[in-house]
Amino acid sequence: MAKTIPNPVPILLLVITFYISTLGFIKTQTFSKISSPSSLGLNQEKLTHLHFYFHDMYGRNPTAVKVAEAAQTNTSKTYFGSVFVMDDPLTLLPDVTSKRIGYAQGMTVSASQNELGLLMIFHFVFTEGEYNGSTISILGRNLVFSDIREMPVVGGSGVFRFARGYAEGKTHSLDVKTGNAVLEYNVFVLHP
Repeated sequence: MAKTIPNPVPILLLVITFYISTLGFIKTQTFSKISSPSSLGLNQEKLTHLHFYFHDMYGRNPTAVKVAEAAQTNTSKTYFGSVFVMDDPLTLLPDVTSKRIGYAQGMTVSASQNELGLLMIFHFVFTEGEYNGSTISILGRNLVFSDIREMPVVGGSGVFRFARGYAEGKTHSLDVKTGNAVLEYNVFVLHP
C-alpha cells in the first residue's frame, strides 16, 4: 500500500499566516535615531579657557621617545618620517616641579619635507580639579618654529564631551642640546 504524502500547501499557508500576523509586533531594528540635544545636556554651551605648560623631555627619563623612522629620516633637515610617542606632564607653571594637572598623551609625526612641521595627534588628560578624568583631543599641524601654533580641538570626554575649539601653543623654552622643551598652551573649548 502506497503512503500518501500530506499536502504541503496548508502547512505553508499556516507558516505564512503566522509570519504576517507577527509583523505588526516586531519593531524595525536600526542603528540610529534622531535624539534631542537637550537629552544630552546640550542646551547651552560654555567657553572654557585653559592655560598650562607642556614639558617635552628627551634626555634622562624621557617623556617622548622615537618609535619609528623612515630610511631617509637621518639625512632629512626636517627629520621627515620620524614618529614620536609622548606622555608629557602638564603643569600650572613653566617649572616641571610645579603642580601637575595632567598629561599630554599621543604622538607626533614629522610630516613635512621642507619645514619642521609636525602632525600632532594627542589628548590632554586632566588629573586635577573639576576636570579630573576629562580629556581634550587635538589633531592638527604644528609648525615648530612659528611663534604661535594653532591646532584644532576635535573632541573630548567627561566634562569636555562634544568639545570643539582650538589650542594655541608657543615655545616657552628650548634646550637645543637635549631637545627638551617647555611649551605654553592656551586652549579655548566650547562644551556643554
